[in-house]
Amino acid sequence: MKADGLPEGSVGALHDAGRVFARYHLRSAFRVRVHGRERMPATGPVLVIANHSSMIEPQLIFGMLPRRSAFLVKAEMFTGLAGKFLRAIGQIPLKRGEIDRKPLLTAVGVLNGGGVVGIFPEGTRGAGDVGAAERGAAWLVRASGATVLPVATRGTRKPADGKRRWRPRVDILVGEPFTPKVGPGKTGLDQGTEELRGELAALVKTLDDWRSEHGFGSP
Repeated sequence: MKADGLPEGSVGALHDAGRVFARYHLRSAFRVRVHGRERMPATGPVLVIANHSSMIEPQLIFGMLPRRSAFLVKAEMFTGLAGKFLRAIGQIPLKRGEIDRKPLLTAVGVLNGGGVVGIFPEGTRGAGDVGAAERGAAWLVRASGATVLPVATRGTRKPADGKRRWRPRVDILVGEPFTPKVGPGKTGLDQGTEELRGELAALVKTLDDWRSEHGFGSP
């Protein structure tokens, strides 16, 4: 059975309940502010690209999006009951460092059905400034023609001293949607990847500058 806007085998009611949980369960630990949520297209295929500096961003973005979304999640998370739950709410396991088109084709299926797919182009957690990106996002755009929605998150990383502040301020900035044209072959894919990386990196910098101006500290 397939829930609307999600991969085969997903349970729509469970997905919706998971979004509500993700939206509110971290509120006790973080002061979350979302800017630009209204920029999410109401219909049609959308590829959400986001920066990644902690385990918290996927949950926050999944919960704050106003539409159902299937995120590409590292395959190591899909074990035991947690893995069954992730599949049931429509998330897609992705093996990092391996050539595996199955998850990408699953994601294309969601996009071709008019759904929303989320991906972290950096491929792994880091500084979150999007200094580099992998080709998966550009490949999905080329295969589906989806609109791209960049999302930047800051405030989730622990300070350098390793001590978490009391309810730190977390900001999520949704950028303007755009529809890049990714050309054929490896050259087109590389150019498309750089365009997506540049747009997301610029959005992260915009958020960093805004947080600095308003005294909200480090990423």
